[in-house]
Amino acid sequence: MSQTGKITHEGELDLNGIMLPCYVLEDGTRVLSSRGMQNSLKLVDVTTVSDTAKLTGAALTRFMGTKWFKSLIVNTNKLEHFKPIGCYKGNQRINGYEAVMLADFCDVMLDARNNGLIEKERQAVVAAQCEILIRAFAKVGIIALVDEATGYQYTREKNELQKILKAYVSEEILNWQKTFHDSFYREIFRLRKWNFTANDIKQRPSIVGKYTNQFVYEMLPPGVLQKLKQVTPKNANGNYIYKFHQSLTPETGREHLRNHLISVTTIMSIARNWQEFLDLFARKFGQTAIDFDDPVDGK
Repeated sequence: MSQTGKITHEGELDLNGIMLPCYVLEDGTRVLSSRGMQNSLKLVDVTTVSDTAKLTGAALTRFMGTKWFKSLIVNTNKLEHFKPIGCYKGNQRINGYEAVMLADFCDVMLDARNNGLIEKERQAVVAAQCEILIRAFAKVGIIALVDEATGYQYTREKNELQKILKAYVSEEILNWQKTFHDSFYREIFRLRKWNFTANDIKQRPSIVGKYTNQFVYEMLPPGVLQKLKQVTPKNANGNYIYKFHQSLTPETGREHLRNHLISVTTIMSIARNWQEFLDLFARKFGQTAIDFDDPVDGK
């Protein structure tokens, strides 16, 4: 991630009516304006914030520098992730943060609220706003949103998507780690009105594999699923020996997959039936779900 950089593209994100300036630096780093983030989090509504802090985004920096906020970061190495970036539009300096940091900030605040760690009214206001924002975008889509808003998607290098693809897919198969937790399958079983037991999950119907591809793997960057199919070996019967996610890189591909799984599982958990989930999924990700030819009430 760049600590300082020249702005090559700029635009605005519309997060449910909240306009958030965004930029792309010459090294490809996607950045959100500190002041814009501060506004979206309603930190500027606090009477103790000075006019200068409101204009520069310093109130957000101070908020994340408090002992209370730092205590919420379990892994101290992640504190680096919450440091600002200095960007330059000509000679004008613009303070910002890496785009995905806003989603991470919201996750921290919502976890704090869920665990009863909110101590002050200001913290409660920010946490409430985080809930609104987290519904407006998912971490897995923030890069694409910034590219669209700035027009960067039309001018990026022709091979940039290939670079992203390579970052997602390992050259070698990784050791197995449990990525698809039971909660993902439990919600599918609930929505399809299937019996749910530990044995049912192990012997789940083949249609679940199609759901997994459609709602999860196909939502990774273009070409990733096709590449996974190419690099994952098969046995003599033509069945894949490894799970697709075992071929993903841990830093980029698998992390993206985990975050997307959380989003999909959350949407499932609030849906009352299968059709409502399909509708919510389409609204969230802009993809109309295919209704496979299988019975709704049974396997």
